[in-house]
Amino acid sequence: MSSDRPHFNRILLKLSGEALASEGQTIEPAMILRIAREIRSIHDLGIQVAIVIGGGNIFRGLQAEQFAMDRVMADHMGMLATVINALALAGTLRATGIHALVMTAMEIRGVAEPFIRDRALKHLEKHRIVVFGAGTGNPYFTTDTAATLRACEIRADALLKATKVDGVYDADPVQVPDAKFFPMLTYTEVIERGLKAMDLTAISLAMEQNLPIVVFNLLKEGNIQKVVTGKSVGTLIGGKGK
Repeated sequence: MSSDRPHFNRILLKLSGEALASEGQTIEPAMILRIAREIRSIHDLGIQVAIVIGGGNIFRGLQAEQFAMDRVMADHMGMLATVINALALAGTLRATGIHALVMTAMEIRGVAEPFIRDRALKHLEKHRIVVFGAGTGNPYFTTDTAATLRACEIRADALLKATKVDGVYDADPVQVPDAKFFPMLTYTEVIERGLKAMDLTAISLAMEQNLPIVVFNLLKEGNIQKVVTGKSVGTLIGGKGK
């Protein structure tokens, strides 16, 4: 059916670490399996899929002060947390019958391949799912920025940011029930309004490279497939002006 044809050839999916978690469990088996099946649904459409995953369900570098440690060391811990999540997701994807692998910005021999752009492109062209771990490999940069950077490097057609709400609002819709929802925004509007879509570095890089971003609700089953087949889901961020 033409309505179900993918609008993208290659996408990068940004997942938070919290997406894998549930109360009392750092990684919830049922949740990670559901996410893997959702990813398979778009992989089966012929779309090349790369993924960047956070580590907030295990450790965040911003917790450095709570542990009275250096921020750089804390960020390294956060990067390693993303590798654990990346391995968990890749392993679950394999269990669904997909060839998936992990590439990391920090060299971890015997665990994952180091990130090499040309090699990542070859994996994607062979219809393998690549899960990028360890962020950018540098402290002080978020996984939002890592996702945008990797999306640009692999020439993704779009960056899909999965969240727990329906898209971008002018306030937290969980705390503010009448928060305004934005179905479409320009990069400039996100920056000028101070909207919490992605961090400033990520949005600025996306704007520079004209990389479309779709922010959508991961908790609603089938949303990933709706996004890639052009359905009106979430918030589309793109364009430099009205």
